[in-house]
Amino acid sequence: MTRVVVPVRYPLTDHSERTLAEAIRVAEERDAALTVLHVNLYHRGREVSRAGLKRAVEEEFGRVPRARYVVREGFLVEETILEEVAAEGADVVVIGHKQAGRWRRMLRKLTSDPDIEGYLRAKLDAEVLTVGDGR
Repeated sequence: MTRVVVPVRYPLTDHSERTLAEAIRVAEERDAALTVLHVNLYHRGREVSRAGLKRAVEEEFGRVPRARYVVREGFLVEETILEEVAAEGADVVVIGHKQAGRWRRMLRKLTSDPDIEGYLRAKLDAEVLTVGDGR
């Protein structure tokens, strides 16, 4: 089965809601399973539960078929997302433009080519969809 992964902030921001809406659309269109991912940063000290994440998503979008809710702990959001996407064997990753921008800045420190979509495709063998800010 096709798997779509979408990282989101919690509590859900307007931008996370737009990214999640696109991921839900893509999952429905492709008859795919959806993983909604939030990364708890160790240094922020705020705990987010899987149940809380699921409740927030369902309050905004209703019950999402074939959805799985995952909360991971990490020091770096981008690295934790990459690990989860690889572990899931994701076929599609839906990220917001803000997340893509953070990855671009990280990649600039490591390489001279900040093509985040190309980098993720090469590392993950997954299609990467970037959602704009809706303006």
